[in-house]
Amino acid sequence: MSTAIAERQESAVVVQAGESATILQVIQRAAADPACDIEKMERLLALKERMDAKAAEVEFNDALSRVQARMGRIEADATNNQTRSKYATYGKLDKALRPLYTGEGFSLSFGTEDAPEGMVAMVCYVSHTSGHTRQYRAQVPSDGKGAKGNDVMTKTHAFGSGTSYGMRYLLKMIFNVAIGEEDDDGNAAGDNNFRNAVLDDLIAKAKGAPTSADLQAVWQSGLKTLQAAKDVAGADELRAAVTARKAELEKSQ
Repeated sequence: MSTAIAERQESAVVVQAGESATILQVIQRAAADPACDIEKMERLLALKERMDAKAAEVEFNDALSRVQARMGRIEADATNNQTRSKYATYGKLDKALRPLYTGEGFSLSFGTEDAPEGMVAMVCYVSHTSGHTRQYRAQVPSDGKGAKGNDVMTKTHAFGSGTSYGMRYLLKMIFNVAIGEEDDDGNAAGDNNFRNAVLDDLIAKAKGAPTSADLQAVWQSGLKTLQAAKDVAGADELRAAVTARKAELEKSQ
């Protein structure tokens, strides 16, 4: 970050802090006046809340910029034997990144939320000491099935694998982390091996959908996944498979 940019950002924070303090003084004086207009007081409080929230967001963004400026590539420490490719484990990422982001006042917490059948929806809450919190989301396949539609793990194992993968990739995405020369563990959204496996799985489900409702469910969940990965070509392939299966189902009726 250049000195000029840093000075402008610091100046903006100082101005916002000064304005917020001025409004607080006005609120304090108004509160001490028995004839104070309650509606006017509420508007002043709402204005101060908005200004404080904006100042906190500015501090959050400044701290995130400083963290990313200190981060370099992280070396892969694990190998996927099926794809013969290397990737960085969550433990490796955490060891390298935690001291940097906590040093700038960040804390992370992970959770899950509602997701389509066969998916796990991960959410990461990134909080800063300024008071601002930002949410990051990712949906990960967790049906435990392989590309041919066969079960390759239990649902419990699939859920654990999906959440572990989601945490690892959200951590990379939040801080824009690069892994060595590439990160191609064969089980990651966005890399070719995993992308092809997920797409093959979705197409297999579409071709084998027994009813129109099942087909629609495959299409909706698959489209969300492919759109999140910005995989336009994959979405087109899945659409073609869904269209073909829809025609087969209508013909059989």
